[in-house]
Amino acid sequence: MIIDGHCHAGRGDGLTSPWDTEAPLGPYLRRARAAGIDRTVVMAGGNADYARANREVARIVARHPGRLIGFACVHAGRDAGRVRQMLGQAVTGWGFRGVKVHRYDAPATREVCEAARALRVPILYDVVGEVHLLDLLAPQYPDVNFIIPHLGSFLDDWRAHERLLDQLARHPNLYADTSAVRRFDYLAQAVARAGPAKLVFGTDGPWLHPALELAKIRLLGLSTANEAMILGGNLRRLLGADVPRAPARQIAGAAAR
Repeated sequence: MIIDGHCHAGRGDGLTSPWDTEAPLGPYLRRARAAGIDRTVVMAGGNADYARANREVARIVARHPGRLIGFACVHAGRDAGRVRQMLGQAVTGWGFRGVKVHRYDAPATREVCEAARALRVPILYDVVGEVHLLDLLAPQYPDVNFIIPHLGSFLDDWRAHERLLDQLARHPNLYADTSAVRRFDYLAQAVARAGPAKLVFGTDGPWLHPALELAKIRLLGLSTANEAMILGGNLRRLLGADVPRAPARQIAGAAAR
């Protein structure tokens, strides 16, 4: 099973860039199906109200049962004091399987990490190149798994890639997703230095083409077993394959409230 671990869905309210305006899933879903991607993790894009955005994502997930997996988004600063409540609603009420934090909003906090630990879900943490923060987080919360998008930098910061490769090898609870990595050799180095068990396939859809991102993994020339780990096995383990998703009817009903 191939799982895309990083895709956005729903409408934003920033209107300053594609990622805070709208993330239309229609073209992505057609492209992903054609590429052979079976499941997709979806989350909101940039938004001033993540509680509202998470409800919208829950409705989207409910419309595609068996195809989409929801992650909640929280703003570690603006949502301080209610992160546990927001994440609890998303996980126990809507069947979401993780939480997304973006450094552009605010750095991850103890409140976020403790909520994720209590609910036993991973944190997808876009550090926007500030990978040094991970040397503080990972040892403090060894029982929380952190997935770092774009090998640490969407902006092609090779210094961030270099440091993250070392961190992946040192911290058992650090993982990275492969989305939007333009310098292919860093993907190859990640496998060689940290091992295929530390990488999660992602596309950063709907804006990046899922078939193109998938082709990068295929071009690594890995064994069937190692490629399967990256393309879905690692994420299934991190999400807990034994934890059932909430039924679509339950998600839709909860999201309507």
